[in-house]
Amino acid sequence: MAFLNSHAVRGMSLDRSEHLIAKIVFAILLVVSLSPLLFVAIPAMVDYPNHLARMYLLASAGTPAANPFYQTAWAVYPNLAMDLVIPEMARVTGVENATRLFLLLSEVLLVSGTMAIEWVVKGRIQLSAAAALMFLYALPFTWGFLNFEFGLAVALWGIAFGILVFERGWASRLAVNTIFVAVLFASHFFALGVYGLTLGILELWRAREKKVPHAETAGRLVILAIPAAILLAVMKLTGGAVGGGENDWHFQFKALWPYIIMNGYSTAVSAVTTVLLIGFLYIAGKRGLLKIQPAGICLAAGFFAFYLAIPSQLFGTAFVDLRMIVAAALIVPAYCSLSLPDRQWKLAALACVIAVTLPNLFVVYRTWLSYRADYADMIQSFDKLKKGSRVLVGGSRVGDDPPLDDLTTYPISHGPTLAVHYADAFVTDLFTSAGKQPIRPRPAFERIDDGAAGPMPLFILTAVAAGKTSAALPVYIRSWPRDFDYLYLLGPHVDNPLPNLLEELVVARRFVLYKIRRAP
Repeated sequence: MAFLNSHAVRGMSLDRSEHLIAKIVFAILLVVSLSPLLFVAIPAMVDYPNHLARMYLLASAGTPAANPFYQTAWAVYPNLAMDLVIPEMARVTGVENATRLFLLLSEVLLVSGTMAIEWVVKGRIQLSAAAALMFLYALPFTWGFLNFEFGLAVALWGIAFGILVFERGWASRLAVNTIFVAVLFASHFFALGVYGLTLGILELWRAREKKVPHAETAGRLVILAIPAAILLAVMKLTGGAVGGGENDWHFQFKALWPYIIMNGYSTAVSAVTTVLLIGFLYIAGKRGLLKIQPAGICLAAGFFAFYLAIPSQLFGTAFVDLRMIVAAALIVPAYCSLSLPDRQWKLAALACVIAVTLPNLFVVYRTWLSYRADYADMIQSFDKLKKGSRVLVGGSRVGDDPPLDDLTTYPISHGPTLAVHYADAFVTDLFTSAGKQPIRPRPAFERIDDGAAGPMPLFILTAVAAGKTSAALPVYIRSWPRDFDYLYLLGPHVDNPLPNLLEELVVARRFVLYKIRRAP
């Protein structure tokens, strides 16, 4: 909280007592926001268990405890933040604590990086601390996009340093840019894109504002692009890749994402808090209390255009456009100023921050705590697995996913992947996508790997068991009764769907573990 000093809220024209109250409120909100990461062993984030499972594999690779089904596959992938950092940290703290500390570090860097940009731009902290707190548990973060969160945090610090040396000589700009591009390239490709897009827009704004020659602007943009271009060339030459999936724009969701971005577990809470925040900003702007600098207008327009243009699924990575909203929410406030004329407006602004932050925090706390028993049951169920078994993950719901209005059912989706550590198992939906993760199944087991497509719907499993298969089905599922030893069925409890094939071993609130009987 070093940034929250005597300059932190100067733009609000607060007296000494009001200034102190604002600092205390922000400090309390930050501590409350970060504290769950210290005492919840497995935060109920959708992707978190899958990432944790991969960290166990990486930490044990090359040792006698290595999993027999997986191997490391290192290459120049721009998605390796936690894969490079956590196994080294785990030598001292253990994998579970190292992963939790990595997440905590990411959130601290995210908050401080947001504030650092505003400090460099305006010489004070006014709106960035509030923006960071309100978006700290936005959907991309509560769903466990850990490399993106860390990468975005580094990108924010890179943008702050980039602005700091913006008018210095080319050598200083190239040195700073090279350092951050290298770190961001290794961390997360989209975070690198946010960094480059932000500084690129600022370069174009500078060219227009100062009417500089086109050649100068082109030169400055080349300096910005050189390190990334070199790293992309190295990636191609060494067989690396940026994912490997398809692109899909999902235009029907472009208007919806802003209203569900604030909370990863409740669309209702997200929509209400989003409308509240937009309403306050609209009224403040209409009355001339909220103003945005020309550079901020250019940034907002650029982010918006990029949001509309970029696919929602890019190179197989989902929710890419949604992440752009979070990036804009953490960067653009640095170029805004809020002038509050009286005590009523000051209280209204503070109340708005609290009314947006606390409900989202409450939902996070409630959801994470509600899953403590479920993950304890899941880990205990691994004792039922024979070491070195092959595990299939299915879902009992009708359809592929839980309903959009009940996002709290998602966090168990990748829980069974932890069996790769606790039972040396093979699990179908472990993240093993080429170009994204440095873990791949050994050649003998590639056929039964799904690259983390998620739980297979029960109606497909029952159809295949009845002999109704087709070439349209993924290869790993076409003969699942013969290829796998156990089935985790996630979701609402249903009666044993295949009593002649499945033997019920564990019945828990959110899953059932079955042993798959072999045909005589």
